[in-house]
Amino acid sequence: PVPAAAAPCWSSRDLWTILLGRSALREPAQIEAELDRNWERLLQGLSFYKPPSTSAADKLKADKDTPQALKDFGLRISKLLGLDEQQSVQILQCYLQEDYRGTRNTLKAVLQDERQSQALLLKIADYYYEQRLCVLCCVLHLLTYFQDERHPYRAEYSNCVSKLEKDLVSNNRRQFESLSKSEAPTWETHGNLMTERQVSHWFVQCLKEQALLLEILFLYYAYFEMPPNDLSTFTRLFKEQGFGQRQTNRHLVDKSMDALVERIGYFSSLILVEGMDIDFLHKCALEDRTEQHQFYDQQDICKEVDQMLLTFSDISHHGPVLLAWVLLRHTLRPEEVSSVIRRLGHTTLQLGVFQYLTNMLQALGSTGNNCTASTARMCIYGLLSFVITSFEEETLGSQQHLINAACEVLAAPSLAELFWESNPNMGLGVILDSAVGLFPYKTGPLLQLLTALLSDKSTAKKVYTFLDKMSFYTEAYKHKPNDVISREDGTLWRRHTPKLLYPLGVGQTNLQMPQGCFGQVCEGKQLSVGEQGFLVRWEYSYSSWTLFTCEIEMLLHVVSTADVLAHCERVKPILDLVHKIISTDWTVSDCLLPLTSRIYMLLQRLTSVINPPVNVITSCVNCLIALAARQPGKVWSSLHHTGFLPFASTPLTNMAQTISAEGMKAGNYGNLLVLIEQPRGEYSVTIAFLRLVTTLVKGQLGSTQSRGLIPCVLLVLKEMLPAYHKWRYNTYGVRERIGCLILELVHAILNLSQEGESEGSAPSLQSLCIYSLANTEAGQAVVNIMGVGVDTINMVLAAQPSSGGSEGPGQVLIQTVKLAFSVTNNVIRLKPQSDTASPLEQALTQHGGHGNNLIAVLAKYIYHKHDPALPRLAIQLLKRLATVAPMSVYACLGSDAAAIRDAFLTRLQSRTEDMRIKVTILEFLTVAVETQPGLIELFLNLETKDGSDGAKEFSLGEWSCLSVVLELLDSKQQGKYWCPPLLHRAALAFLHALWQDRRDSALSVLRTKEKFWDNLTTPLFGNLPPPSETTEPCVLESCAFVMKIIALEIYYVVSGVLDPSLKAALESFSSKRRYEFWSDYVRDLVCVACDGEEEGLRSLSESQILISAWRTLLILSTSHSEVMHLKDDTVRQKLFMDVLEGTKAALLMSQSVFCLRLGSMMVTLLLILLKQWKRWVVLVSAPALLPPLSLMMESVLHAEQQLTDRTKAKLLSAHILALQIQGLNGGEITQLPQLLLCVCEMVQDEALALIDSTRHTIQRGDVQEDSMETDSPHFQKDQQDSVCVLALHLSKELCRADEDGEQWLQVVRKLPVLPSVLSALELSLRSKQNLYFTEATLHLLLTLARTPQGAAAVAGAGVIQSICLPLLSVYEGPANGATQAFVRKSQDAPSWTGVYRLSLSLMESLLKTLRYNFINEALDFVGVHQERILQCLNAVRTVQSLACLDEADHTVGFLLQLSNFCKEWHFHLPQLLRDVQVNLCYLCQTCTYLLHSKKMLHHYLQAKNGEGLPPGPHPQHAVQPASKEQEEAESKALQAVQCSLLKILSKTLATLQHFTPDCCQILLDQSMDLAEYRTLFVLSFTTPAFDSDVAPSFGTLMATINVALSMLGEVVQRFQLFCAVWNCFYVLISQAVRCLKDPSVLPRDKQRLKQELSSELSTLLSTLFRFFRRGSPSSPASGLLPSAQTKPPTPGSKATPEGQEPFIQLVQAFVRHVQR
Repeated sequence: PVPAAAAPCWSSRDLWTILLGRSALREPAQIEAELDRNWERLLQGLSFYKPPSTSAADKLKADKDTPQALKDFGLRISKLLGLDEQQSVQILQCYLQEDYRGTRNTLKAVLQDERQSQALLLKIADYYYEQRLCVLCCVLHLLTYFQDERHPYRAEYSNCVSKLEKDLVSNNRRQFESLSKSEAPTWETHGNLMTERQVSHWFVQCLKEQALLLEILFLYYAYFEMPPNDLSTFTRLFKEQGFGQRQTNRHLVDKSMDALVERIGYFSSLILVEGMDIDFLHKCALEDRTEQHQFYDQQDICKEVDQMLLTFSDISHHGPVLLAWVLLRHTLRPEEVSSVIRRLGHTTLQLGVFQYLTNMLQALGSTGNNCTASTARMCIYGLLSFVITSFEEETLGSQQHLINAACEVLAAPSLAELFWESNPNMGLGVILDSAVGLFPYKTGPLLQLLTALLSDKSTAKKVYTFLDKMSFYTEAYKHKPNDVISREDGTLWRRHTPKLLYPLGVGQTNLQMPQGCFGQVCEGKQLSVGEQGFLVRWEYSYSSWTLFTCEIEMLLHVVSTADVLAHCERVKPILDLVHKIISTDWTVSDCLLPLTSRIYMLLQRLTSVINPPVNVITSCVNCLIALAARQPGKVWSSLHHTGFLPFASTPLTNMAQTISAEGMKAGNYGNLLVLIEQPRGEYSVTIAFLRLVTTLVKGQLGSTQSRGLIPCVLLVLKEMLPAYHKWRYNTYGVRERIGCLILELVHAILNLSQEGESEGSAPSLQSLCIYSLANTEAGQAVVNIMGVGVDTINMVLAAQPSSGGSEGPGQVLIQTVKLAFSVTNNVIRLKPQSDTASPLEQALTQHGGHGNNLIAVLAKYIYHKHDPALPRLAIQLLKRLATVAPMSVYACLGSDAAAIRDAFLTRLQSRTEDMRIKVTILEFLTVAVETQPGLIELFLNLETKDGSDGAKEFSLGEWSCLSVVLELLDSKQQGKYWCPPLLHRAALAFLHALWQDRRDSALSVLRTKEKFWDNLTTPLFGNLPPPSETTEPCVLESCAFVMKIIALEIYYVVSGVLDPSLKAALESFSSKRRYEFWSDYVRDLVCVACDGEEEGLRSLSESQILISAWRTLLILSTSHSEVMHLKDDTVRQKLFMDVLEGTKAALLMSQSVFCLRLGSMMVTLLLILLKQWKRWVVLVSAPALLPPLSLMMESVLHAEQQLTDRTKAKLLSAHILALQIQGLNGGEITQLPQLLLCVCEMVQDEALALIDSTRHTIQRGDVQEDSMETDSPHFQKDQQDSVCVLALHLSKELCRADEDGEQWLQVVRKLPVLPSVLSALELSLRSKQNLYFTEATLHLLLTLARTPQGAAAVAGAGVIQSICLPLLSVYEGPANGATQAFVRKSQDAPSWTGVYRLSLSLMESLLKTLRYNFINEALDFVGVHQERILQCLNAVRTVQSLACLDEADHTVGFLLQLSNFCKEWHFHLPQLLRDVQVNLCYLCQTCTYLLHSKKMLHHYLQAKNGEGLPPGPHPQHAVQPASKEQEEAESKALQAVQCSLLKILSKTLATLQHFTPDCCQILLDQSMDLAEYRTLFVLSFTTPAFDSDVAPSFGTLMATINVALSMLGEVVQRFQLFCAVWNCFYVLISQAVRCLKDPSVLPRDKQRLKQELSSELSTLLSTLFRFFRRGSPSSPASGLLPSAQTKPPTPGSKATPEGQEPFIQLVQAFVRHVQR
């Protein structure tokens, strides 16, 4: 590959771009430096480029640095362009650097290939021509603004102009002469590429350069005086050159060059007029000091010029020169040269000088920011004023031509003001006076002048007043009328009857000339050509505005007669004046209401005649545009009824009907377009119509009014946009203008705010536009506009006669393409999401052959250099497409991909490139990281090689975007003009995207770059001004991206492998106290953002990004504190308190959406820190935590529901955590009352909302009743972390803290919180919904039921009504049998069986606390749920899952409490009592059996329901030995089941104790009523079997005691074991005595009972004694259950009574009692 030039070459286009302010250099000092460097070249101008010479060729040969291939090609360029050899190579190098559209690699092949190298030569010729023009444009630009006080670089320009001043004229004149005399190149002299076409191209360039040189000279002489010698020289030069028309190469002139030749003529003429200094001459003449003029003494030169001018031929360009010279000679020495003056004056008028002036000024363009045009007007203003002052108006030819010229001149800024301030009897005032003399006989001249004299508000007031106070009324008469008397000589008339001036109907506005009016008959004033009669000026005062109203009224009367055209001519100037006056000064519009209100009727009438007067209609619409700019609603409602605009005859209902245009009428305008404008090829009404509709759209009408515009917009989208380019046009440039206006309209609609858009089903304007562009041919038309391409635009720009102007077809085309980009971007952004691509998206992304698809066209706009906004918008659209469209941009670019990549990177690297383009390129690449893998690989351009360890190593290629990004990151570059903060931010965003996408190849290269981490982290070590002062928002974003990148790096990379420099940066981040700085900063930022929304608004989103990034970093620091060096407790405490402060600020200061969103972010962080840093936050005394949290809670309580749900939930969680920490601290909660009240209020609101949402769900009928677990959150509310559930949990925690329950009671008295909660609970249970809520509610009620007051409140609120019956639906599902509830996987997960268990616990707790006050409710409950209770007691035998055992445990616990009230129970539910007793005995037997036989239990657990254990090996693989972990897990699960069984057994025996007689009583009391107690156990001593047929017996009880004793060594819960043993002994003794005393038992059985008991109990006692003596259990009875066969021990084997337990003594006493 051929390298580029070593040193960057200078290009004059660069300087041109810099001077226009389109580069990165914007500071005056930078502009001055550039001008200092280049002023000599500007002075040399075109002569900088030298012709070829042998010395230059020799120097080039000797140059060792330039590659031979470039030298050879440079010589070819030199031959083609006739340019110095060294400069040719420089031009080549510049071209390669700036405009070459290939890659460096393709260049070699291009230079060697003949055809490709010829194409390259021609492109370089174009580039060279452009460079030449740019030098001249720079000089012109300096001359334009060096005295303009408003220009930012005026001083710098002025210095430069003063350096150029001396030699500029002579240089430019020499260059002009050589250009006009130079011979055209031929193929003999310039090589065979110099074809006819190329020669023509050269000549156009030659003419452009001549025109520019003359324009520079003209502007120069506008500021500096021309010496008389120069005038003579220039006159001779221009005469020889025939004012551009006698070029040496005039045989080459064709039609396309006429405009340039004319332009040369205009400037030649203007330079000579400016050189005569007519303004100064006028001043001298007025002050009578003509001798001071520079030409006064120059007789020789004057005569010389006289001679030249007398021999001028009849070229129209001579007119102004002759006119000015006649004035000069007439003023300075009138007596000497009268004959010359007469001859020259005659020639001047013959040349039609005033028409010429009008044409010239129009050709030079409007005066927007075109300094040349306004300077020319100033020059001609002076000339015209002096001519009219010096000569009689009659001698100057047609008045109309004079007025036209005057109006064109007055278009220059500030001339209108100048006119009103000057003497009315001189200069143009004379013309105005003469126009007034003919008014209103001729309205046109006066109104045309006055319209031109309107330029700003002050002149508008003057024009209005001028017309309001008219004192003469001129009228024409063919014969003297009867109602006037005249003097004898007939010069004065007097009216003897009053006269109405307009024949209108009665009651109309009119003018009446009173009796006795005098009228002067004007002598010498001609009527129009061919008319005879009188012209009379009546002395009559009236307001012209009334007259204008009458004129319009008159036109309305004659609209369908033959007079209409004549009247239209009178009315059009009126309308034009009204349009201009309203546009200039809106305050006048009220006075013009009689006029403006008639325009609507005029429009209606004129558009419905057969041959409508198009120009008057245009004027009417223009007036309405001016009115609509201020009063869109009023204009729309009046215009709506005229039938001018398209309308819908049927109401619009939906998009399909609207888009089909069914029932739509085109209106009078539509007919006019088709019948008149299209056939004629003139489109003035269309242009006005488009501007009117755009103005109405921008006026933000109400939604109904803007819907009325739908037919208009639809006409544009359906009929105009797809077809306008095929219409016939008479004038060049109109097509582009119409395209631009259509897109401006669409752009305005797409930028409307969305409010009020969604009423009804009829589509809005915006949705109509989006749908139409996305799905109809309108979209294709926009695509075609975007597809114009960079080459076409460059061609159009090159064809413009004036370069660097701000108006012209090229600029209109660029504006149209820019609008097309913007419109497409907005359509894709706003289009409703859908699965299928719309036709627009398909058209945008379809692959065409040879890189001619739209994506490639868009990418190639990067080559456009004229308007930086064009490539920028193209890249923005590419970015949007890369995000939404499913296509590979890389594939679309095809073979041009690498070249386009190089062009992108060249612009990105350039230090003078406009910063916004660079930012856009980086944003595009940032998006591409995620969505365009191929493209991003191309831009990363990483080269791979195999590393030492065999892994691939990556390095940066020559064209990698990472090089640019790394350069932008370099901390030394920061703050330089080529790296502003916005660009730095874009570079960081790109890096962040790489990290987020985990592009390891790129990351590995970046990590190894020297000082990468130091440069990256630099922003975090800088000190920002406090947030209350203004910081550039992008600086905040930059810091945020750095934080995010560091966070991602720490998260993804193992801490050991982190780059040492990053570790060092993190260490210094900690040591330099940056954690504290950023914590303070973010806290203040939150406060400022939420406090002053006005000043904060500017950078809200950036603030949010920074806060979010800081949050990520802090969250990460909780788990990576080692790497991040955040281990100091005091720092952590500070960070936490800052977060708390920030959260408080966000939630307390304002209720705006932004603050609530910020609050939500901060609360999340607070919650995570609370959770992770619990042990350090202990240092913060907890009371400091709760008050701010409570304040936030109160603030959020009443905020908007949707916005704050998550925030409330997080706040509640934070409260719960804080309370847990408080519990660790054991502190008092001072603000418990407010907090409790606040939370209960929330609970109540949420419960009521839940009731509504549940009812809604039930009505919708989508309740899942078939599944036990309705864990899926329904409709709105019920989730584990929903506000409602968390609020219930928090209130439960607060109740725990409120030990005596006093605070809670006060809240219950204030708020009906319990009834609300219980209603919601009842509904949830009935519908089996809201599982989480139900569980949380029951937990809360359980906590309340601990204290007597709480329990009473709960019972009083009707808890039994809410739970008792509704609870049935929890386990009585239609699809599942009741037993299914016993098969649950996990005990902890929320479930409806869990709800049932909680309800049992609640009943138990309430009964325990309230006792007799609650017994009836408890019995109701047990009665309702008896089936479930009995099933549950039975189920333990078949299901040993923890959930089932848990329910059994709860059931027995409840029965235990209820068994305290045996008599009541027996009275109310005798049968149930009996069933329960039986089932409890069976339960006792089951537990004993399962506890005794471990292997059996293990087998059951594995085979029946493997939930008790983790899934083990399948039965068929049981042969394989289980792993150690598995064995451990299994034994743990077994232990858990054993513990459960033991708890159940213990409670069962305790319950049975209440169903059996009191031991002491039955032993001591002989007269006890035994019938009161049932026999619970049968008289048998066999081992209990695992079979429901075997009844529980005394053997069961004995076995229970034995099993319990055998487990003493294995189980931790010894107390429960002892309870079981004790209860068992108790029941055994009680039941045995009951049997012994029972007369119905046979004596033999009693005897057997005594024997068995005596032997068994003695054995048990001895075991117990051993246990107590040793403190550890022994193996009782070899591990076998005692059986009836065991021999009783001898009485002598009793243990010693020392240290005996009381219950052992009881058992001993009983044994003795039995043995008696």
